[in-house]
Amino acid sequence: MRFTSVRLGTMAAAVALAIGVPSTGGAQQAETGPKVGDMAPDFTLRGVTRDGPMREAIKLSSYKGNTVVLAFFFKARTKG
Repeated sequence: MRFTSVRLGTMAAAVALAIGVPSTGGAQQAETGPKVGDMAPDFTLRGVTRDGPMREAIKLSSYKGNTVVLAFFFKARTKG
């Protein structure tokens, strides 16, 4: 029983390692997302306040010319 568990664990680790190793076969990885200093792409989202979700969606382009700060509180409204 123990031998099977060890073998299974070793095989799982080998598969995870093989999947996790990036290929160095000459293909360059494409950059994703904007670079520092680039104009942010326009987006629309539903805002949430302490009173709950906002009725109207917020569009970034409606704040053009103003400073916009996005704050993410990943543990808000959770038990964490």
